Amino acid sequence: MIDSVIPVTALIVVDVQSASVSGGRAVPEAARLLDRTAALIDRARGSGSLVVHVQNDGRPGAGDEPHTPGWALHHRVEPGPAETVIRKTEADSFAGTPLGGLLTAARVESLAVCGVMSEICVQATARTALALGYRVVLPYDAHATHDIPAAPGVSAVVPAAVASRVAAWALGGGAEITTRAGDVVFAAVPAPGR
Repeated sequence: MIDSVIPVTALIVVDVQSASVSGGRAVPEAARLLDRTAALIDRARGSGSLVVHVQNDGRPGAGDEPHTPGWALHHRVEPGPAETVIRKTEADSFAGTPLGGLLTAARVESLAVCGVMSEICVQATARTALALGYRVVLPYDAHATHDIPAAPGVSAVVPAAVASRVAAWALGGGAEITTRAGDVVFAAVPAPGR
């Protein structure tokens, strides 16, 4: 459970792109996810926290293929020293991207992760952040995925909400998990020299 007294200084918004949150390929309850991620972004901005939007560059023909409508980020970005976009091609937002250097340069020690897909990109990003020694907060209601199809003779369909919970739970005791995005507390990134 989260210690709501200790703030985080960065928000990582993973793959909240049109292909995943609108139209026929949208995750279940996309409107709820968008409401929660928008609120987190607004609160992080208002607190002076670092906001990093991660944008996946899908393969040719994928819903998030670069420069197609599905690739576009859903949330407005306010470019500047405290908000940026990084692009990735792997599930892990740290793999082959400047994310690690960006967090180090901003002297971030704690971060919150939200977005899609819970068991793929969100979990991979949170897992690497934990391995790198960051304090990681993961609100259950601010990440989502699709139902996992049935495996005949093995299991029935796994509902998306269950898959999301399991993805968070599988991070083990290292991540601080809260049921509500509204419980995440933000603070400004440290000023240089402090």
